[in-house]
Amino acid sequence: MMEGKNNDKRTAVLSATLNLVSNRGFHNTPMAKIAELADVSAGTIYNYFSNKQDLVDSLYLEIKNAFTTAAFQEYDEDMPVKEGVRCVWFNMIGYKMSNQKQANFLSQCENSQIVSEAVRKRALQHLQPLIELWERGQKEGTIRMVSPYLLYAYAVYPLSFFVAIEERNEFKLTKEMREQSFEMAWSAISLK
Repeated sequence: MMEGKNNDKRTAVLSATLNLVSNRGFHNTPMAKIAELADVSAGTIYNYFSNKQDLVDSLYLEIKNAFTTAAFQEYDEDMPVKEGVRCVWFNMIGYKMSNQKQANFLSQCENSQIVSEAVRKRALQHLQPLIELWERGQKEGTIRMVSPYLLYAYAVYPLSFFVAIEERNEFKLTKEMREQSFEMAWSAISLK
């Protein structure tokens, strides 16, 4: 019974951190505010995380894991390259649009130094199937022979833009626009 309560408190702390960092940024999210929003004592946080960096790193890894689990749902490494990229891309946009707070948190982490370098490197392992798919496409002459960072920047990173403008109610990405967006992303990274 105690383990369930402890897990609930840990989850509450992670949820409070996600809400605060997403809305206020890392530096404007003191541990006392996290504790208040999570409805736990400040000392309770340290039962689960050694410090704020450990807390943010843990949250980042949990969200990155959920994102990549969703991204590779129904993906099969034997798919033709374009079909595989399409499957992963649509899964990614589906996750990001359905989990905007998590998507924004990932973007903040990827655009700043709030996640430790060791955790950033560890998180890259989550994308290994996509990197391997791109490498296969490069060997087959389907994908441009450029760095995986460039491929990510042109094929995946624009998804964060869609989340941001939809969250501000500036734009609604329709199914047709998602199709067009994928084709534009594919054109940016492909040779065919």
